[in-house]
Amino acid sequence: MKSAVTKKITGIVLFALLLVGLYLTASTNVQAQVSPNFANSRYKEIYLAGGCFWGTQAYFDRMMGVIYTDVGYANGQSDQTDYYSIQDTGHSEAVYVVYDPEVLPLEDLLTYYYGIIDPTLLNQQGYDVGTQYRTGIYYVDEEDLATINMVTAEEQKKHRSVIVTEIRPLLNYVLAEDYHQDYLVKNPWGYCHVDLSAIPNEKPRVNAEDYYKPSLDEIWKRLTPEQFEITQNNDTEYPFQNEYWNNTELGIYVDIVTGEPLFLSTDQYDSGCGWPSFTKPIQSDVVRFEQDDSFFMSRIEVRSRVGDSHLGHVFTDGPKDEGGLRYCINSGSLEFIPYDLMEVRGYGEFKRLLK
Repeated sequence: MKSAVTKKITGIVLFALLLVGLYLTASTNVQAQVSPNFANSRYKEIYLAGGCFWGTQAYFDRMMGVIYTDVGYANGQSDQTDYYSIQDTGHSEAVYVVYDPEVLPLEDLLTYYYGIIDPTLLNQQGYDVGTQYRTGIYYVDEEDLATINMVTAEEQKKHRSVIVTEIRPLLNYVLAEDYHQDYLVKNPWGYCHVDLSAIPNEKPRVNAEDYYKPSLDEIWKRLTPEQFEITQNNDTEYPFQNEYWNNTELGIYVDIVTGEPLFLSTDQYDSGCGWPSFTKPIQSDVVRFEQDDSFFMSRIEVRSRVGDSHLGHVFTDGPKDEGGLRYCINSGSLEFIPYDLMEVRGYGEFKRLLK
């Protein structure tokens, strides 16, 4: 463990290097993609094909115990395909689900999965027909097979027809195009064969429409000069000399401009960099990413969804057991709401995420 003095020296040196350069190269404002790596994490992984992947992703992503989801094309004839080729390559529309088995055991997760499909239909779910809409459970851990078979056997007792859901090891998985990711979040009135009105143990959701960005003049009046420069002009505060870099209190961090929830204190850790560091946001879509080529470096900037506030940057040197990401965030872009004040400040529904 680094000493506090060593951490401060390291952070100050890194900050000095950040400011090196005769000219400031402008950000390209190009949207960037960030994906955690859960292969060596403390969480479990499974791939579920349940017909159209839009609804299947929305269903599981909103469930307590699910850490991460994305959608793609699984178990086809090759490791290359796209949305317009899957009928020829034999891939199914699948959802990659990362879950915490201590919160959501595999048995429960699969029981919920069977509850949103008709496992006796071949190559069809809802109004969608074709091989890409077949149902399937694709596992990466051989030890999961016994649980999969047990849950499937119980499900078979509910049906007269034979279950045709594929149960196979994952052979390949191709990430789907960006517009398919979180489709029903981006398009809430999109078609979905899954009933999203009855999600078991549903997470409290951060809805963009509940927050707004004030005028620039109002923002200036509300914030300190440093907070304004950070959030509105992409400035960076000094390491180890900011409000929350070593905060250990339980609570929630919100965008200082809009109040939109961004991070949980339970996802904060001491990275040694001198700024607040988090393994993930409270919800994947409350932040967005842009390519940042300023200061002659190539980094990925993190900005808030509603306020478009500059928050900081995200790096891939975070804790491997949590997915490997490090969200390095300026204290000046955040307001911390202690757990005991969350109810009175209007964030009471999110307290259950901190337990």
